[in-house]
Amino acid sequence: MKAVRFEAWHTAPALRDIDKPTPAPGEVLLKVAGAGACHSDVSVFQDYDESLPISRLLQPPFTLGHESSGWVEELGEGVEGIAVGDAYLAYGPIGCGHCRACSRGQDTYCENQATNPYAAIGLGRDGGMAEYMTVPVRNLVPLGDADPVAAAPLADAGLTPYHAIKNSAHVLVGGGKYALVIGLGGLGQVAVQILQAITGATVIATDNKADAMELAAKRGAVTVEGGEGQAERIREITGGRGVDAVFDFVGVKPTIELSRAVVAVQGAITIAGIANGTVEWNFMSTPYESTLTNTYWGTIEDLYEVAALYRAGKIEMDVTRFTMGQALEAYDKLIEGSVLGRAVVVPHA
Repeated sequence: MKAVRFEAWHTAPALRDIDKPTPAPGEVLLKVAGAGACHSDVSVFQDYDESLPISRLLQPPFTLGHESSGWVEELGEGVEGIAVGDAYLAYGPIGCGHCRACSRGQDTYCENQATNPYAAIGLGRDGGMAEYMTVPVRNLVPLGDADPVAAAPLADAGLTPYHAIKNSAHVLVGGGKYALVIGLGGLGQVAVQILQAITGATVIATDNKADAMELAAKRGAVTVEGGEGQAERIREITGGRGVDAVFDFVGVKPTIELSRAVVAVQGAITIAGIANGTVEWNFMSTPYESTLTNTYWGTIEDLYEVAALYRAGKIEMDVTRFTMGQALEAYDKLIEGSVLGRAVVVPHA
């Protein structure tokens, strides 16, 4: 079968012919419907190397694709209650399965990460950027009759903003609340929709790309263009009080500084963009009792809730489809920044 393989550090992935996998006990074989191309993949093959602690969990070679969906093709030994042909999302994180975090379905924060063999499906373990993939039955999230191809990015681009928003939901309860979304790529566009679906907050959105801003505005966001006076314009929308919750899906120094400049007293800033920006903190320039935190991915319970919103038509994914033969082109366009939303490889198109 065809698969997109990460084969060496600081080397672009390659399209290869590999053996079709066989599900182990407790696993299923999925016929892949769609696999999203993500900036995290680009970081793995462009930026990471063996000197970083996380590299132990990402040793090449393996098949990329950590946001995937598909139809059940074959059941491994001991798997029950799963019907061949049904469509599922694959929850990517895989922890040890027996620590406190994993017992909550929060494999991203597994307490035994240091001894795990890989980070996740598509991140150390073979993922969904292939014609077929194996998935532990515990990691299957049902899609019902919903389109699995367009749903594939929900496994990250939907799950990550949902978890971040859910963690800060307490500051958005009540009337007159404001939420700010910084960065309107794949995750930011979904964040705008999730905020509209599960909170009553006024959603403000900002980006430097006009087409991304236009799309967010169509979804009900109040948009603010980047550049000089950006923070002042955002504060003006809130009547000068500031934003109750900020969600930064970029994570560079200027966006974190913007977050701190507009957050309200007792507000919450969540950095979900993994750009590793660094800022300084001091007492007098920080609104009292405001928080700054980061989140990574989400729980499998969160993904069930994201799938429910998707099936109910509350959120949609902006998807550009590529065939398996165009998979490497999809990564090139992702690096160029020329894809609005998510690039999804459709192996059986």
